[in-house]
Amino acid sequence: MKTRFMIALLAATTVAPAAAFAQASTATGAVGGAVVGGVVGGPVGAVVGAGVGATVGSAAEPPNEVVTYVEHDTTPSITMQDRVVVGEAVPSTVELRPVPQHTEYRYAIVNNQRIIVDGRSHKVVKIIE
Repeated sequence: MKTRFMIALLAATTVAPAAAFAQASTATGAVGGAVVGGVVGGPVGAVVGAGVGATVGSAAEPPNEVVTYVEHDTTPSITMQDRVVVGEAVPSTVELRPVPQHTEYRYAIVNNQRIIVDGRSHKVVKIIE
């Protein structure tokens, strides 16, 4: 029993951070959930874990309309010394533009990368290459 618990704990701590910050949140969430669920609960746990992981992952992914809007914007890029990282907040010096009809998101073009950020926390939720 202790071995099974330790394997589940190890799998959860290994997969969870990658799933939380991955660009393809839905797919990674499903795979990570299936792995952890499979270790903890066998085949049934894998199915349940995949469903939960995909649901959590899709909640973090901005809607397609937001991504499309940001992809087509022609605002010039600004240069920033720091790397832009998903899950990290952008500095307050970066001007974030609103996304029409999706007030929960903002965006900027930094170091020739289009970034979508959470409007409240200013944390990067997606980088469009």
